[in-house]
Amino acid sequence: MQLPFARLMHRWIWRNPHRRAHKLLRFAETEADGGRDLVRAAERTADPLLRRLYLTHADDEQRHANLFRHRGIALLRALPASPSKNFQANWFAPGERGLDDLRVEREPDEALLAFLHLSEKAAAQRFALYRDVLANDPPTRELFAEVLHDETFHMRYTLSQLGRLSPERRQWLLWRARLGRLWKGYLRIAVGLADVLGTVFLIIQYFVFLPPFALLAKRAARREKPGWRLISDKRNGLLNREY
Repeated sequence: MQLPFARLMHRWIWRNPHRRAHKLLRFAETEADGGRDLVRAAERTADPLLRRLYLTHADDEQRHANLFRHRGIALLRALPASPSKNFQANWFAPGERGLDDLRVEREPDEALLAFLHLSEKAAAQRFALYRDVLANDPPTRELFAEVLHDETFHMRYTLSQLGRLSPERRQWLLWRARLGRLWKGYLRIAVGLADVLGTVFLIIQYFVFLPPFALLAKRAARREKPGWRLISDKRNGLLNREY
Protein backbone atom coordinates (compact mmCIF):
# COMPACT_ATOMS: atom_id res chain seq x y z
CA MET A 1 0.00 0.00 0.00
CA GLN A 2 1.46 3.34 -1.06
CA LEU A 3 1.28 6.38 1.20
CA PRO A 4 -0.57 9.45 -0.15
CA PHE A 5 2.64 11.49 0.01
CA ALA A 6 4.50 8.92 -2.10
CA ARG A 7 1.71 8.95 -4.68
CA LEU A 8 1.77 12.75 -4.86
CA MET A 9 5.55 12.77 -5.18
CA HIS A 10 5.55 10.24 -8.03
CA ARG A 11 2.75 12.10 -9.77
CA TRP A 12 4.96 15.22 -9.71
CA ILE A 13 8.00 13.27 -10.92
CA TRP A 14 6.21 11.71 -13.87
CA ARG A 15 4.28 14.87 -14.82
CA ASN A 16 7.31 16.40 -16.56
CA PRO A 17 7.36 14.93 -20.12
CA HIS A 18 11.12 15.39 -20.62
CA ARG A 19 11.88 13.64 -17.33
CA ARG A 20 9.36 10.93 -18.20
CA ALA A 21 11.09 10.23 -21.51
CA HIS A 22 14.59 10.07 -20.02
CA LYS A 23 13.43 7.79 -17.21
CA LEU A 24 11.90 5.39 -19.74
CA LEU A 25 15.20 5.29 -21.63
CA ARG A 26 17.03 4.58 -18.38
CA PHE A 27 14.57 1.77 -17.63
CA ALA A 28 15.32 0.32 -21.08
CA GLU A 29 19.04 0.12 -20.24
CA THR A 30 18.35 -1.60 -16.93
CA GLU A 31 15.97 -4.14 -18.45
CA ALA A 32 18.42 -4.99 -21.25
CA ASP A 33 21.24 -5.44 -18.75
CA GLY A 34 19.05 -7.74 -16.63
CA GLY A 35 18.22 -9.80 -19.70
CA ARG A 36 21.92 -10.36 -20.42
CA ASP A 37 22.47 -11.48 -16.82
CA LEU A 38 19.62 -13.97 -17.11
CA VAL A 39 21.10 -15.43 -20.28
CA ARG A 40 24.33 -16.04 -18.35
CA ALA A 41 22.31 -17.64 -15.55
CA ALA A 42 20.64 -19.95 -18.09
CA GLU A 43 24.04 -20.95 -19.48
CA ARG A 44 25.45 -21.95 -16.10
CA THR A 45 22.50 -23.71 -14.45
CA ALA A 46 22.30 -27.50 -14.56
CA ASP A 47 18.52 -27.53 -14.04
CA PRO A 48 16.68 -27.86 -17.40
CA LEU A 49 13.44 -26.31 -16.07
CA LEU A 50 15.28 -23.32 -14.66
CA ARG A 51 17.15 -22.90 -17.93
CA ARG A 52 13.88 -22.59 -19.86
CA LEU A 53 12.44 -20.19 -17.29
CA TYR A 54 15.57 -18.02 -17.26
CA LEU A 55 15.55 -17.79 -21.05
CA THR A 56 11.85 -16.88 -21.07
CA HIS A 57 12.56 -14.28 -18.40
CA ALA A 58 15.49 -12.89 -20.41
CA ASP A 59 13.29 -12.63 -23.51
CA ASP A 60 10.70 -10.70 -21.47
CA GLU A 61 13.37 -8.31 -20.18
CA GLN A 62 14.60 -7.60 -23.71
CA ARG A 63 11.05 -7.00 -24.88
CA HIS A 64 10.52 -4.60 -21.98
CA ALA A 65 13.73 -2.79 -22.92
CA ASN A 66 12.45 -2.34 -26.47
CA LEU A 67 9.07 -1.09 -25.25
CA PHE A 68 10.61 1.44 -22.87
CA ARG A 69 13.10 2.60 -25.48
CA HIS A 70 10.54 3.08 -28.24
CA ARG A 71 8.17 4.95 -25.94
CA GLY A 72 10.95 7.16 -24.58
CA ILE A 73 12.15 8.05 -28.08
CA ALA A 74 8.58 8.75 -29.20
CA LEU A 75 8.09 11.15 -26.29
CA LEU A 76 11.35 12.97 -27.01
CA ARG A 77 10.52 13.37 -30.69
CA ALA A 78 7.15 14.90 -29.83
CA LEU A 79 8.68 17.44 -27.44
CA PRO A 80 10.68 20.60 -28.07
CA ALA A 81 14.34 20.50 -27.09
CA SER A 82 14.80 21.01 -23.38
CA PRO A 83 16.91 24.13 -22.64
CA SER A 84 18.43 22.59 -19.53
CA LYS A 85 18.94 19.23 -17.91
CA ASN A 86 15.93 18.19 -15.83
CA PHE A 87 16.13 16.72 -12.38
CA GLN A 88 15.61 12.98 -12.92
CA ALA A 89 14.73 11.97 -9.31
CA ASN A 90 16.17 8.50 -9.88
CA TRP A 91 16.40 7.80 -6.16
CA PHE A 92 12.68 8.50 -5.69
CA ALA A 93 11.44 6.73 -8.81
CA PRO A 94 13.84 3.93 -9.78
CA GLY A 95 13.10 1.30 -12.34
CA GLU A 96 13.78 -2.38 -11.93
CA ARG A 97 17.15 -3.01 -10.30
CA GLY A 98 17.58 -6.29 -12.19
CA LEU A 99 20.40 -8.38 -10.77
CA ASP A 100 22.00 -5.21 -9.45
CA ASP A 101 25.55 -6.14 -10.49
CA LEU A 102 25.21 -9.56 -8.84
CA ARG A 103 27.89 -11.99 -10.02
CA VAL A 104 25.64 -14.58 -11.60
CA GLU A 105 28.41 -17.10 -12.22
CA ARG A 106 29.30 -17.18 -8.50
CA GLU A 107 25.78 -17.63 -7.10
CA PRO A 108 23.94 -20.96 -6.72
CA ASP A 109 20.48 -21.22 -8.22
CA GLU A 110 18.76 -20.88 -4.83
CA ALA A 111 20.48 -17.59 -3.98
CA LEU A 112 19.86 -16.24 -7.46
CA LEU A 113 16.17 -17.12 -7.31
CA ALA A 114 15.78 -15.44 -3.91
CA PHE A 115 17.42 -12.27 -5.18
CA LEU A 116 15.38 -12.30 -8.37
CA HIS A 117 12.13 -12.78 -6.45
CA LEU A 118 12.73 -9.74 -4.26
CA SER A 119 13.84 -7.65 -7.23
CA GLU A 120 10.76 -8.58 -9.27
CA LYS A 121 8.48 -7.98 -6.28
CA ALA A 122 9.90 -4.49 -5.75
CA ALA A 123 9.67 -3.75 -9.48
CA ALA A 124 6.03 -4.89 -9.59
CA GLN A 125 5.15 -2.54 -6.72
CA ARG A 126 6.91 0.41 -8.36
CA PHE A 127 5.46 -0.20 -11.82
CA ALA A 128 1.96 -0.48 -10.35
CA LEU A 129 2.44 2.93 -8.74
CA TYR A 130 3.80 4.46 -11.95
CA ARG A 131 0.83 3.08 -13.86
CA ASP A 132 -1.59 4.64 -11.39
CA VAL A 133 -0.07 8.14 -11.56
CA LEU A 134 0.10 8.30 -15.38
CA ALA A 135 -3.56 8.98 -16.08
CA ASN A 136 -2.55 11.93 -18.29
CA ASP A 137 -0.40 9.68 -20.55
CA PRO A 138 -2.49 6.64 -21.60
CA PRO A 139 0.18 5.05 -23.89
CA THR A 140 2.81 5.06 -21.14
CA ARG A 141 0.21 3.91 -18.61
CA GLU A 142 -0.66 0.93 -20.85
CA LEU A 143 3.05 0.19 -21.24
CA PHE A 144 3.51 -0.12 -17.49
CA ALA A 145 0.38 -2.26 -17.23
CA GLU A 146 1.81 -4.67 -19.82
CA VAL A 147 5.21 -4.83 -18.13
CA LEU A 148 3.55 -5.26 -14.73
CA HIS A 149 1.80 -8.42 -15.96
CA ASP A 150 5.16 -10.00 -16.80
CA GLU A 151 6.75 -8.83 -13.55
CA THR A 152 4.00 -10.58 -11.60
CA PHE A 153 4.75 -13.83 -13.44
CA HIS A 154 8.48 -13.44 -12.76
CA MET A 155 7.81 -12.82 -9.09
CA ARG A 156 5.69 -15.99 -8.83
CA TYR A 157 7.91 -18.38 -10.76
CA THR A 158 11.05 -17.39 -8.84
CA LEU A 159 9.32 -18.05 -5.51
CA SER A 160 7.87 -21.39 -6.64
CA GLN A 161 11.21 -22.57 -8.04
CA LEU A 162 12.97 -21.51 -4.86
CA GLY A 163 10.50 -23.64 -2.91
CA ARG A 164 11.11 -26.56 -5.26
CA LEU A 165 14.90 -26.44 -5.01
CA SER A 166 15.26 -25.54 -1.33
CA PRO A 167 11.99 -25.78 0.64
CA GLU A 168 13.71 -25.93 4.06
CA ARG A 169 15.99 -22.93 3.47
CA ARG A 170 13.62 -20.77 1.48
CA GLN A 171 12.94 -18.21 4.23
CA TRP A 172 16.59 -17.98 5.18
CA LEU A 173 17.60 -17.41 1.57
CA LEU A 174 14.98 -14.67 1.21
CA TRP A 175 16.18 -12.94 4.38
CA ARG A 176 19.78 -13.13 3.24
CA ALA A 177 18.80 -11.64 -0.12
CA ARG A 178 16.93 -8.85 1.69
CA LEU A 179 20.02 -8.04 3.72
CA GLY A 180 22.10 -7.97 0.54
CA ARG A 181 19.67 -5.57 -1.12
CA LEU A 182 19.66 -3.35 1.98
CA TRP A 183 23.46 -3.24 1.97
CA LYS A 184 23.56 -2.33 -1.73
CA GLY A 185 20.93 0.33 -1.10
CA TYR A 186 23.00 1.75 1.73
CA LEU A 187 26.06 1.89 -0.54
CA ARG A 188 24.07 3.71 -3.23
CA ILE A 189 22.83 6.24 -0.69
CA ALA A 190 26.33 6.68 0.76
CA VAL A 191 27.83 7.30 -2.69
CA GLY A 192 25.08 9.75 -3.56
CA LEU A 193 25.46 11.56 -0.24
CA ALA A 194 29.24 11.77 -0.68
CA ASP A 195 28.73 13.29 -4.12
CA VAL A 196 26.31 15.89 -2.73
CA LEU A 197 28.58 16.76 0.21
CA GLY A 198 31.59 17.04 -2.11
CA THR A 199 29.67 19.50 -4.29
CA VAL A 200 28.58 21.52 -1.24
CA PHE A 201 32.14 21.72 0.12
CA LEU A 202 33.47 22.84 -3.26
CA ILE A 203 30.83 25.58 -3.42
CA ILE A 204 31.71 26.71 0.11
CA GLN A 205 35.41 26.80 -0.75
CA TYR A 206 34.74 28.76 -3.94
CA PHE A 207 32.39 31.37 -2.47
CA VAL A 208 33.61 31.58 1.17
CA PHE A 209 37.32 30.76 1.39
CA LEU A 210 38.56 31.75 -2.05
CA PRO A 211 37.35 35.42 -2.10
CA PRO A 212 39.55 36.56 0.86
CA PHE A 213 42.65 35.10 -0.80
CA ALA A 214 41.72 36.77 -4.08
CA LEU A 215 41.27 40.09 -2.25
CA LEU A 216 44.67 39.77 -0.57
CA ALA A 217 46.28 38.95 -3.93
CA LYS A 218 44.73 42.07 -5.48
CA ARG A 219 46.00 44.25 -2.63
CA ALA A 220 49.49 42.79 -2.98
CA ALA A 221 49.38 43.40 -6.73
CA ARG A 222 48.44 47.08 -6.22
CA ARG A 223 51.50 47.59 -3.98
CA GLU A 224 53.84 46.29 -6.65
CA LYS A 225 55.61 48.91 -8.77
CA PRO A 226 54.85 48.77 -12.50
CA GLY A 227 57.44 47.64 -15.03
CA TRP A 228 60.39 45.22 -14.84
CA ARG A 229 62.72 45.35 -11.87
CA LEU A 230 66.30 44.23 -12.37
CA ILE A 231 68.17 43.15 -9.27
CA SER A 232 71.92 43.41 -9.74
CA ASP A 233 74.41 41.54 -7.69
CA LYS A 234 77.36 43.95 -7.48
CA ARG A 235 79.42 41.50 -5.53
CA ASN A 236 79.43 38.86 -8.24
CA GLY A 237 78.96 41.27 -11.09
CA LEU A 238 76.33 39.12 -12.75
CA LEU A 239 75.25 41.90 -15.08
CA ASN A 240 78.79 42.75 -16.21
CA ARG A 241 79.83 39.40 -17.67
CA GLU A 242 78.50 37.14 -20.35
CA TYR A 243 78.38 33.93 -18.28
